[in-house]
Amino acid sequence: MGNAKAYREYRLKSYLNMNHFITINGKQGQTHPHTWEFVVTMVVDGEGFVEFGTFEALIEEYLEKYQNKILNTMEPFDTVVPTIENVTDYFDGELKALLQGHGGELVSIEGSETPTRGYIVSHRNEPEFTEWVSRREAAQASNLIQYVVGKIVGEEGWE
Repeated sequence: MGNAKAYREYRLKSYLNMNHFITINGKQGQTHPHTWEFVVTMVVDGEGFVEFGTFEALIEEYLEKYQNKILNTMEPFDTVVPTIENVTDYFDGELKALLQGHGGELVSIEGSETPTRGYIVSHRNEPEFTEWVSRREAAQASNLIQYVVGKIVGEEGWE
């Protein structure tokens, strides 16, 4: 098995048509649209079948309230400038909690408002995530040991 991974990552993409404006030096810029892309990379506890539809639905349901809206009129962007960085940071915290509530762990989120510019928030080096990976590796090792011992005991007629 050479380079076995302790977990598998899943990537889900969502698209939102949102408008925003930026205020610089007290001067409000023009409201303009973007088709924003958000790429969520996540891991799921367990090794069984992962139903993408469940996680896609959670993410889409969360993001739906922003579809075709002017971000500057919605909390928290009525007080926080809706740059790609601020929007992605906010969605990061919200989606992280949402996924954790359904057995998923957010690895990273990438937001972009154009095809050529993106902003990424990664949790790969955070203690919480590395602890999750360690627990996952320990669980896999324990399952492997139980399987091997069961085979040995079973082959010798022990039950």
